[in-house]
Amino acid sequence: MQVREAMSSQVLVVGPEHTLRQAARMMSARGVGSAVVIDPESEGVGIMTERDVLKAIGAGLDCDTERTGAHLTWDVVYAAPEWTVAEAAAAMARGGFRHLVVLDGGEVAGVISVRDIMRVWAQSEVAATT
Repeated sequence: MQVREAMSSQVLVVGPEHTLRQAARMMSARGVGSAVVIDPESEGVGIMTERDVLKAIGAGLDCDTERTGAHLTWDVVYAAPEWTVAEAAAAMARGGFRHLVVLDGGEVAGVISVRDIMRVWAQSEVAATT
């Protein structure tokens, strides 16, 4: 199975000036563990995860004043839609990530998460036993 079949194409996008609280509220409302951060003044795409929010809170930072741009990963490992789900899982394991931004021709096509990989794995296991 390819990443394009398992990824979520409904991507939460936030800007670097959103507060951590705003980003966390949007992530919670959508039931997602990450937000893609696009800064029109820089090149590339970043990702902010629930882990980034947790680290900031754990460090005693104010979620109403801290901006997403200061708490995200710019050094992102991107997946391609034609990767296999196994390749995405291997990239996650190597990097210690739970989410990969999927780029197609330089544009954000989706996000694949450990949850997505577990879902397709479980579906294939059920299908194999029936």
